[in-house]
Amino acid sequence: MVKKKKKKAKKAVTKKKIKTRARKSKPPAKKKKRKVKKAIKKVSIPLEEGTLIGKVTHYFPHVKAGAILIGKGQLVLGDIIRVKGHTSDFKQKIMSMQIDRVSVEKASKGQEIGILVKARVRIHDKVYKI
Repeated sequence: MVKKKKKKAKKAVTKKKIKTRARKSKPPAKKKKRKVKKAIKKVSIPLEEGTLIGKVTHYFPHVKAGAILIGKGQLVLGDIIRVKGHTSDFKQKIMSMQIDRVSVEKASKGQEIGILVKARVRIHDKVYKI
């Protein structure tokens, strides 16, 4: 014979009622009026010196040369350019210019040229012709 265990009767759970204290009511808060700030007029900053002709696509530190993609206009040996970027800003005369390791006298829109630079340039620096 198998003995059956008797189940214990469960206690009824009752929730205790919590008495709430009467609180002093505060007067409703007054709405503060916000002052509208007038928009600051932007001061027109003069455009960069020269005309934008391209941007830097690469820098070769061992030979101190930069690759420039010409977007519009043309460059000729002897032109003065300005390289302006987040950390660089200098002017220089173009003394050496190459396309695919071949020296050239001038370059025009759509060509990627390599020039010797006097300071480090970074990718996406803007190149202006003065």
